[in-house]
Amino acid sequence: MSTINEINFSDIYITPEKTAYIPDGKTANGLMKIKADDFNYFYDKVESSYNGSNPSYSILYNKILYRVERSVSIYGIQYCARKMPAEVPSFNTLGFAPELRKYLLSLSNSAGLILWSGPTGAGKTTAISSLMKEYLINEGGFAYTIEDPAEMPLDGSYNALNGSLGLCKQTQPIEGNWGACLKSALRSKPRFILVGEIRTPETASEVLRACTSGHLVLSTIHANNVTDAINSVIKYASSSGMTEDLAYDLFSRGMLAVLHQTLNGIRKKVPAVSFLFANPDTTQGDQVRAIIKTGKLNLATSIDTQRSRLFLGKELFPNLREQNL
Repeated sequence: MSTINEINFSDIYITPEKTAYIPDGKTANGLMKIKADDFNYFYDKVESSYNGSNPSYSILYNKILYRVERSVSIYGIQYCARKMPAEVPSFNTLGFAPELRKYLLSLSNSAGLILWSGPTGAGKTTAISSLMKEYLINEGGFAYTIEDPAEMPLDGSYNALNGSLGLCKQTQPIEGNWGACLKSALRSKPRFILVGEIRTPETASEVLRACTSGHLVLSTIHANNVTDAINSVIKYASSSGMTEDLAYDLFSRGMLAVLHQTLNGIRKKVPAVSFLFANPDTTQGDQVRAIIKTGKLNLATSIDTQRSRLFLGKELFPNLREQNL
């Protein structure tokens, strides 16, 4: 038999009877049972790491990070653990179109929000973690993450290609208070801020304030499409006491990109991505920002137009090239 870390899987499901299942790799949703030499040690680590309050947590098992979800079934405790990569994958290995990769990498010197949306397990966190790692490698600077739980091994120093250094510190919200942690992050003067997921009103409102204060903010949200992702942030923020008009205004001023990702395939997962960008030069007029500010998100034409321009090799915002000549 092999060890847990040697077995190839994305998620492992452990029943109250301590039976382990992983995706069978043959069908879209089918499972199969597995056994491993060190399963009991792995199970003990999963079980003993629960702090008694938060059912979502991370464990480090023989140098591999796992994100654990603990739930109470009618027969006892059930666990689902997602195996994370030993290192953050390079952004150019994730299967995104070269034109999309190039444009996203060009935003490293910009300020604003890059919001990556999609269903559970679609690779949102992998994408933004890999993108931020790429920014640190290219630009250096201080990056601050707030994650619950932490998923990708981003913490540490980076030798940037421009000769400088990058530094990333991964943190968790204290007692679930994402808003307070974001305020603390801003006082630490980071260049980049990664917020693992927008899932509370306070998080949404603080993310909107952070992305309009000169930082590059990367985050994820569960959503069905690009428009739904924007609306979800607005609904969260307006539930925190912020007016809906102010939320739309902040989003329109702070947005750099909203992307929606799903994964297609069985043995090899391939990302399918739709996207919407705003002009990173906020001094220039921009139709996308104007539409979002109104709160009437008729964005289908803008999404289709940008996709066509990007994949035809045309500039999304021609005035940017003129300014850089």
